[in-house]
Amino acid sequence: MGTDLMELATKQAVKQKFAQSVAFMQQTRNFSLSFLYGYSIVPYRLGLVFLLAVGLSSCGSLTSSGLNGSNFKIGTNVTPIREIKPGQDNQATVYIQGQVENQAPLMKQWAYQISDSTGKIWVVTNQKNLAKGAQVVIKGKIRYRSIPLAGKELGEVYLEEE
Repeated sequence: MGTDLMELATKQAVKQKFAQSVAFMQQTRNFSLSFLYGYSIVPYRLGLVFLLAVGLSSCGSLTSSGLNGSNFKIGTNVTPIREIKPGQDNQATVYIQGQVENQAPLMKQWAYQISDSTGKIWVVTNQKNLAKGAQVVIKGKIRYRSIPLAGKELGEVYLEEE
């Protein structure tokens, strides 16, 4: 019996709060409309249209990965390919920017050879749509694959896209 009384009291309290909020919204609606009568609404609309246009245009040039695109520049975060060395930490993450020169299908991934004015590097990625000649910016972890052959190290540095 005590829980039934408690539930009834809770329901009544909720109904009362709801009625109070509806009454308050009706009072403030009249106030907010009277506030706008003294001002022109045209500048607000122009500002809203401007913000909407800027917001939409800033997202328009990005591709599905968010980092590839011909007009997308990162600037100081881009590492020249010649600075990526085999001795670097395999956990280091870098951005490279360059042009796709070659591509090679792998089992479940693709490898693309990216070149900039300083050198070339292979990038292993899940992306399948990078065309030869496309300008790209890629974020990836530096990897090194050791290939010892006849007493010589013929290993290769590459990036694994994140």
